[in-house]
Amino acid sequence: MSAIVEIVDEYTGHVEQGGAAARRVLDELTITKISVGPMDNNAYLLVCGATNEALLIDAANEPERLSDLIGSGPGRPTLRTIVTTHQHPDHWQALGATAGAFGANTVAHPADAGPLPVPPDVLVEHGGTIPVGSCVLEVIHLRGHTPGSIALVYRDPHGHPHLFTGDSLFPGGLGNTQKDPDRFTSLLNDVSERIFDYLPDDTWFYPGHGDDSTIGAQRPHLAEWRQRGW
Repeated sequence: MSAIVEIVDEYTGHVEQGGAAARRVLDELTITKISVGPMDNNAYLLVCGATNEALLIDAANEPERLSDLIGSGPGRPTLRTIVTTHQHPDHWQALGATAGAFGANTVAHPADAGPLPVPPDVLVEHGGTIPVGSCVLEVIHLRGHTPGSIALVYRDPHGHPHLFTGDSLFPGGLGNTQKDPDRFTSLLNDVSERIFDYLPDDTWFYPGHGDDSTIGAQRPHLAEWRQRGW
């Protein structure tokens, strides 16, 4: 039986594998980050303050810990949606169990839907939106790490944007494109045009593994990434 997940309210963008979750409280949305599974995958629980409806980004592993994160009792948020950022198996090991336990709709891009363990209830394309209660996430399609990788951006009306990048963008570089120059160029072009040209420097981004960063902190390195080819 799993231990109850500890949640700390001092948010730095760093969580430990198997350790406490970290919660960030915005005016209209809370964002809680947890590391699950042997590949240190990040999962993100977003809860709308007005409706107490929730969305989970990447039910990556350890369904019991994800269930503990969502909570129990009368105040527990209603998990409406689970978004899978891309098709790689380390990002969906708990998808079937979590969606089944909570009756949540599953969401993915059509180009990555085939390998998922449950067919997505909702398919999304670039420029689409996904609700979290009365809040809205915008879908950004990023081609290269996988054909159907997506990022999600929440434009906080009271602050800076928040961007969930899956495995397409990390502090220090792009996601793995298997040394394929066409895939690398595709991903770098999409990240440049659809993220760095589209979002301000104070955008905080949350990757699929490891620590968070900001667009401004990574922007000076775009030319270096292009030159090195990874």
